[in-house]
Amino acid sequence: MSLVVQKYGGTSVADIERIRNVAKRVASTYDRGDDVVVILSAMAGVTDNLIQMAHEVTSSPERRELDVLLATGEQTTSALLAMMLQSMKYPAQSLLGYQAEVITDCSFGNARIVDIGAKRIKALLKDRNIVVVAGFQGCDPNGNITTLGRGGSDTSAVAIAATLKADVCEIYTDVDGVYTADPNICKKARKIDKISYDEMLNMASLGAKVLQIRSVGFAKKYNVPVHVRSSFNEEEGTMVVNENFGMEALIVTAVTHDKDQARITLKKVPDQPGVAEKIFSPIAESGIIVDMIIQNTRAGGQTDLTFTVPKADFAKALEIEAKIAKEIGAEDVFGDKNIAKVSVIGVGMKNHSGVATTMFGALARANINIMMISTSEIRISCVIEENYTELAVRVLHTAFGLDKEE
Repeated sequence: MSLVVQKYGGTSVADIERIRNVAKRVASTYDRGDDVVVILSAMAGVTDNLIQMAHEVTSSPERRELDVLLATGEQTTSALLAMMLQSMKYPAQSLLGYQAEVITDCSFGNARIVDIGAKRIKALLKDRNIVVVAGFQGCDPNGNITTLGRGGSDTSAVAIAATLKADVCEIYTDVDGVYTADPNICKKARKIDKISYDEMLNMASLGAKVLQIRSVGFAKKYNVPVHVRSSFNEEEGTMVVNENFGMEALIVTAVTHDKDQARITLKKVPDQPGVAEKIFSPIAESGIIVDMIIQNTRAGGQTDLTFTVPKADFAKALEIEAKIAKEIGAEDVFGDKNIAKVSVIGVGMKNHSGVATTMFGALARANINIMMISTSEIRISCVIEENYTELAVRVLHTAFGLDKEE
């Protein structure tokens, strides 16, 4: 007998019929003798509708009350699934985040889990109940309802699986698993059978939408095996696990892309100690995440500094840097929203040379100019013109042999 945590996303519980299909899958797992904890998202589109309603009431909803409102989406699906299972004569009980003792910090809208008690979950499992937990939510030390941000149900599932020491955390979604590239733009993309935590972390941070990045961090920290699979068929998906020797056989595992990027350049910045802090401190204080940073030294004690930010924060970041440029004596500041980032990722890159040469050569042959480059031990990223994103993904996928069937 195993302990299985299953998480179902919004498309998997989009209507009553799909909730019924989820109930059948959960029941099948229970019937084979396994203990089951189910984590649910809200129905597809419900969270966006709730946000829209809040903004119809006020242009600036108070964040605590917004979390109270948004948490109702997962409360609805959890209660409906528990009712469905009970109607099928299975012992099931739903729990909200606070009832499952998911304790978070006080950051409404993007709270982080600090502890999970799970005493009630364990007691219910001991009596062979199916436990259905509302994902995406918890409560802070003051008893306020909090939500975990977009994709937060993934984090709920992996965190609860870690607390319960589950044998596996199954993430059910509308795709068959993790692919070597986005199959919507690369028809030769293949499903990956097994991927390491580090590769998945990089993919999640570089544009892949399959798993929320914080959930992968939890999985790696607590060594939780994660199985990404479709809720619409019985096929095996992708296992996200610790790195092993066999994974190094393939130099590059996947190609990702991210169009949600913009770049800002400060021209002729004084090349002096403390200037970089003056440039980036106001950005950090505004909660804007900076990704890539490139500095080009000029003659005469000056430098050009370019960095990227999420496209949604571009206008705010540009406004901040316009003020900073005047304060530090920079000649000019300008930006560009028509960019994208393409990346190649693979643990096999650690022990192979020539990956960068292959990447740069493939892009050059496709007449794609590289604006910025960033590297790590298992990843190389290039900023290019947004118009060339799909072409770049396809040529890199071919260049690293990912088109070929195993």
